[in-house]
Amino acid sequence: MEISMTTSSITSPGNVDPPPPLPTRRQDNDQEMDLALTSTVLMVPCGLVVLVGVFYLYGLVVKLVSKTSVRNKVVVITDALSGLGRECASVFHKGGARLILCGKSWEKLEVLADDLSRSSDPTLTFIPKLVLLDFGDMDSMEDVVTEVLECYGCLDVLILNSSLKVKAPAHCVSLETDKLLMDNNYFGPVTLAKGVLPSMISRRTGHLLLVNSIQGKLAVPFRTTYAASKHAVQAFFDCLRPEVQEYGISVSTLSHTYICSAAARQPISSKPFCSFLYNQRPLGVTPCEAVGEILKTVDDKRKEVVLAPSLPKVAIYARSFFPNLFFAVMAAGVKDEGRT
Repeated sequence: MEISMTTSSITSPGNVDPPPPLPTRRQDNDQEMDLALTSTVLMVPCGLVVLVGVFYLYGLVVKLVSKTSVRNKVVVITDALSGLGRECASVFHKGGARLILCGKSWEKLEVLADDLSRSSDPTLTFIPKLVLLDFGDMDSMEDVVTEVLECYGCLDVLILNSSLKVKAPAHCVSLETDKLLMDNNYFGPVTLAKGVLPSMISRRTGHLLLVNSIQGKLAVPFRTTYAASKHAVQAFFDCLRPEVQEYGISVSTLSHTYICSAAARQPISSKPFCSFLYNQRPLGVTPCEAVGEILKTVDDKRKEVVLAPSLPKVAIYARSFFPNLFFAVMAAGVKDEGRT
């Protein structure tokens, strides 16, 4: 038998293509790491979006709960005719609170009450009750306390919003002006709070909220009597807080910088450092921002709130931990202001 063989049918062993290499364990690990890294990179922005969404929804829920938490509560607002007082009255009125609005002018109080009634659903709100109140007239305070308690027979929240300011060198302020500031900023609020306390103690519930100035924590130049009155009223309510806690009464203080309108804010200009602690712009807060904090404070009964940008807060800590530095900055600010 003849067997024919051609060169094309025979392949040399040296020309055979090697099989593809099998993946090693190291290559498998590298691929898994690349996949995990890619997944992580994709998950970070997705996680941030979800986190932002959660915080946004949480804020909406807190805002909604805060508004409904004042429904049917008897709320007294002093100096309701001020910008902050009006905004506070509007928010609490729409939230269904039984308002007692206090101010110096009966005519203006009536106009405010009419505005509130027209801008809300009468089936969900209560007609505000009005009380004439002038902290500068201390002789009338006993009658004011009686009238406030007679409106509904009790009260749940007392918002002490009152402030009289004077800016002048200490030696230029008369004793009469000093007394007027102390009556408006200290003796008046304290007298009203002490007047309603027996009712709160008997009911074992209540909330006293002092709307104070950041100058109750810091003393700045040309505000001697004003800062003294704010320090005094801050100390009074800080002392009162533990005294009435056993009766279920909450005491809160909210210290803010200057209250201004949103339109009044301007870019930062070159001014002495200490002026940022009391200047109207740009470190002021709007009435809407302040009322938002007041509403949250009433809801969660926070003991102390400082409503201010970072710089005044830093000044508060500097006053406590670096007093000599703080005093030097204040003195430099006086010199700079004297040259302007």
